Amino acid sequence: MRITHRIWEEKDIGYIHDTYTHDCRVWDESGLQSGSEKIVADTVHTNNAFPDIRLLADEVIWAGDEDASFHTSHRTIISGTNTGYSKFSEPTGKSVRLLCIANCVARENEIYYEHVVYDTAAMIKQLGLNVKEVAKEVANNRDDGPFATDFRDSKPKRMSGQKKPPSFEIPEKITNVREFAHAIFNTIWNRRNFSAIDQVYSDDIVFEGSTGRKYRGKKQLRSFVISMIASFPNLALSVEDIYWMGNEQDGYLVSVRWGAVGSHRGNGTYGPPTGKECYIWGITQWLIENNKIKKEWTAFNEFGILMQLLGDSK
Repeated sequence: MRITHRIWEEKDIGYIHDTYTHDCRVWDESGLQSGSEKIVADTVHTNNAFPDIRLLADEVIWAGDEDASFHTSHRTIISGTNTGYSKFSEPTGKSVRLLCIANCVARENEIYYEHVVYDTAAMIKQLGLNVKEVAKEVANNRDDGPFATDFRDSKPKRMSGQKKPPSFEIPEKITNVREFAHAIFNTIWNRRNFSAIDQVYSDDIVFEGSTGRKYRGKKQLRSFVISMIASFPNLALSVEDIYWMGNEQDGYLVSVRWGAVGSHRGNGTYGPPTGKECYIWGITQWLIENNKIKKEWTAFNEFGILMQLLGDSK
C-alpha cells in the first residue's frame, strides 16, 4: 500500500526502479511486459491520461516469507478523470472508476513477477468509446499479436478424443483451502457441474467482476458462468496459483490465479461465433465464511478477449 501510494498519488514514478527488479516480468491484458523501464513508461502514460488518478486499496491477501518470496494479491479501485491523451483517444473529460487486481511476487523488497488485470473494457466504455471498435483497432495495430508465444504454450487445451475431465470431490468442510479451490474450479468450469454452485456459494453471494459485472445470489452467478461456457463450448481451465489467509473459525481470504483456452463457437456477449481460439486468464478473490463463499471478485482479460476475437487474422 505504501509503494502504490508513493508511485501513483505522490507521483514518484521513478520509485518503480527501487521496488521492481530491472528485469521484472509483468503480465497484463496485452501480454508480457519486461523490465522496469517499460513499467515506468506505462505508468507515466496512465498518469498523463488521468492526472488526478487514485488507487484505493480494497484488500491485500498475502503469503510466503523472505526466503520463498512474498506473494501478494492486491484488490484496488482505480478512479480518475481523463483530461490527458491516452492510447485510446484524445482527452474525453470523462471520469472512470474500475476494478483492478494485481498478484505480485517479491524478494528482498523488489517485485520480480506480476500478473495484473485492469478492467480496461469498463474504462473504455466509461470514456464514451465503443469498446469493440477500440479492441479491433488496438489488435490490428500490434505486430506481435495480443499474446506472446510462451503465454499461448502455457495454457491448457480441451481436445476431442481426450480423457474425460477428472472428478473432484468438494468437501462440505474446508480442511485444505488449496484442495477446496481446485475442486471448485474443476467441478464447475471443466466438469460443467453448475449445480455445484449451490453447494459452495452462500445464498446471498455477492459477485463483482470485469466490465462492471455485479451479481447477487446463486442464480445470477450461475447464469454468468453458463454464458461464458456457451460462448466457448470447449473451454478448458487450469488453476495456476493459490494462496490464502485466515482459518476455519474466522474464515478465509483466498486468491486464485487461473488461465483458460476455448474456441469462440457459441453466441453470446462477444457476438456471433468467430471460431477463433481465445486465451482467457484472470484472478479471483474469495471471502469464505462458514465453509461458503460469501463474496467473490473476479477480474479477467475481457478487453484482451475482444482483441483476439475482433482483430484481423494475420
